[in-house]
Amino acid sequence: MFIGPAGVGKSVLTSRFACSALARGRRVAVYLFDEVPNNWLRRNESLGMSFKPHIEAGELTLEQIDPAELSPGELAHRLRKKVEEEDVSMVLIDSMNGYRHAMPEETYLTLHLHELFTYLNQRGVASLVVVAQHGFLGDGLGADLNISYLADTVVLLRYFEAAGSVRKAMSVIKKRTGAHERVTRELLIGEDGISLSAALDNVRGAVSGELVYGDEHRSARRGLSLATEDEE
Repeated sequence: MFIGPAGVGKSVLTSRFACSALARGRRVAVYLFDEVPNNWLRRNESLGMSFKPHIEAGELTLEQIDPAELSPGELAHRLRKKVEEEDVSMVLIDSMNGYRHAMPEETYLTLHLHELFTYLNQRGVASLVVVAQHGFLGDGLGADLNISYLADTVVLLRYFEAAGSVRKAMSVIKKRTGAHERVTRELLIGEDGISLSAALDNVRGAVSGELVYGDEHRSARRGLSLATEDEE
């Protein structure tokens, strides 16, 4: 599960996972609730991720879903057919907020998602879901979409301000099995693709979105300069 405010890079990151899976010969199904396919393809193309050849080869299914026309049960049926008949091994849902509009009753939504993800997990399918937080700075998920406990791994993305510019930070805040990196890194997205800075070990507040320098101002600035060098 990739959680964060609008525009912080959730869709780009999940697209990178899908691109890597396709490069390894896997089949992928992408369901878009909040974006039209052409825009999704165009944005990823600008970042060095070309999906059109995989669509033409039948390795990638890319569908735009209108929650007013398709119920969650119908989408789950489509997913099941893709997995069982076309050997799809990765499913991307962007975003879960759009999925929720098709099933506004919170209790039934949680039960439905639990059943769906359990089935996909048992079939060995990797499920990537995007969850957009309310507000540009991600003030909170809201009680109506607190489903992070269903995920095996939760990646949190945040905006923060440093050296007079707005930046993006990424942290893995949950991993159900095994150890994981607990540091926060700056997420860099540009024409050369996606990269991460060295650990932001001299600043606090990247997770909350409120950057605070460490005890030594110079040391904190040196830590931030690592991200600037990587970006250049």
